[in-house]
Amino acid sequence: MSDPSPQPSPVIDLSLPPRESLPMLLGRVLYGSYAWAVFLVIALVTLVALVVVPGMDRRRHIAGVASRLILKALFIRLTLTGSQHLPPGQCVVAANHASYIDAIVVKAVLPESYAYVVKREMANVPLAGLLLRRLGTQFVERFNAQKGGRDARRVLRSATNGQSLLFFPEGTFIGKPGLLKFHSGAFMSAAYARCPVVPCVIRGTRHILPSPLFFPRPGRIEVELLPALHPPPDLPTEQAAAELRQRTRQAILERVGEPDLLA
Repeated sequence: MSDPSPQPSPVIDLSLPPRESLPMLLGRVLYGSYAWAVFLVIALVTLVALVVVPGMDRRRHIAGVASRLILKALFIRLTLTGSQHLPPGQCVVAANHASYIDAIVVKAVLPESYAYVVKREMANVPLAGLLLRRLGTQFVERFNAQKGGRDARRVLRSATNGQSLLFFPEGTFIGKPGLLKFHSGAFMSAAYARCPVVPCVIRGTRHILPSPLFFPRPGRIEVELLPALHPPPDLPTEQAAAELRQRTRQAILERVGEPDLLA
């Protein structure tokens, strides 16, 4: 992992091959099987460690080490640019979402003090739910308005208490390349806490494990942190959040190299 000077956004081929020869298919299955075996072994060892090790800081450190180890073992080249844009204090990081491995990628590059904010369905996934809970993850209901409101208030309390948070404001991802609508939770949290939002651009994960393919492919991943955006001090909280959402989405859209699905 390195942190070179920011470069122009590369053109990344996001298309899936329409047909594969038998050797190519066999190679993808062999690499994919190896990748899943590596992931399961490291994930299970990490889960045991997270269950027995006391202290949130120690558990988050273990998760960061495990994430970097997974990517290295899979021969995935990971580069980070823009780390200087992370403020020394509290902030909200908002990243685009293209693949299931995005969570591993951001855990590998972000400071260990950050807490995930993810959809509540993940809490019910075997093993993954326990792992996320042991890392202090905030779960948010998307489909039940009453529960969703309660979850949102809990996340806001966490933000106002000084916790730095990582959001995927699209809330989900699809197989088609492009940036979806951003939900407001990340930006309401930043506006209430009066802390900056750091846009985070992830490139390459859609190629490595695109939906709905099961077997991952080797490749490279680039994470770019953009300059922090601060809540406008002269606007009410709701309006400040709306402006942060628009500016953050536009900043990511200009760098991610994928189309705007709202256009």
